Amino acid sequence: MTRMKPILILGATGKTGRRIAERLQAKEVPVRIGSRSETPAFDWSDRTTWAAALEGVGAIYVSYYPDLAVPGAAKDIAALVDLAKANGVNRLVLLSGRGEAEAQACEAVVKCSGTDWTILRCSWFNQNFSETLMADMVLAGEIALPTGEVGEPFIDAEDIADVAVAALTDGCHVGQLYELTGPRLLTFADVAAEISAATGRAIAFRHLTHEAFAAAMAAGQTPQDVAWLMSYLFREVLDGRNERVADGVSRALGRPARDFSDYARKVAATGAWAKAKTEAA
Repeated sequence: MTRMKPILILGATGKTGRRIAERLQAKEVPVRIGSRSETPAFDWSDRTTWAAALEGVGAIYVSYYPDLAVPGAAKDIAALVDLAKANGVNRLVLLSGRGEAEAQACEAVVKCSGTDWTILRCSWFNQNFSETLMADMVLAGEIALPTGEVGEPFIDAEDIADVAVAALTDGCHVGQLYELTGPRLLTFADVAAEISAATGRAIAFRHLTHEAFAAAMAAGQTPQDVAWLMSYLFREVLDGRNERVADGVSRALGRPARDFSDYARKVAATGAWAKAKTEAA
């Protein structure tokens, strides 16, 4: 029996990559973890690390850090595609974003790669409220962001992982572009209400100016590339262009996407959003 070549998971310690790696390993599919801390290492900012990480792999899950929206991402994706082809990689699954011009330029590179490809064009992740910057806001009891009444069809990273695993292991997804969203639109104020209901805590939403949000990120020592990305997303992408639900999850998996309420209840049950206890004076 011929052994399957490893699947390289780029961003394997992130919200989607970690879940994909766990699912593949549970299926006994050989996995190579693509991160700076692994051996061989993979670092998007150091192309000299790429060749060793790609050697001998059959497929790649491509998650770009910090985001495909960053200027210059398409050049890195093109370089990765060229190296992948030279190494005999025959399948690419790209994590992309909705309404981002640079991300769509990266999609075009992958589509023209000559490999079997699948594109996962995703809305904002539910897990942004439990695993990144906005988790601290929830713990503090106030989600303060420079956005108003625009609705976003938040997607669960668990759904993204399920679709990615299917695309990496089943040829029926080759050549498909899946727009992955949750089943309904929610404003950020709606999100605060959903988390309040799940936790039994009062989580408020407060609208900030873009200037105040930038100042808050600077005060919190947010990395410069992440701060730029957050400002870009709130200034440009969250303008209503993505205010619609798509059917990518059901097309790929034959089932509905997970609802934000289910996610909120699941996270609340872990205690991750429990208010931190203050020490006695």
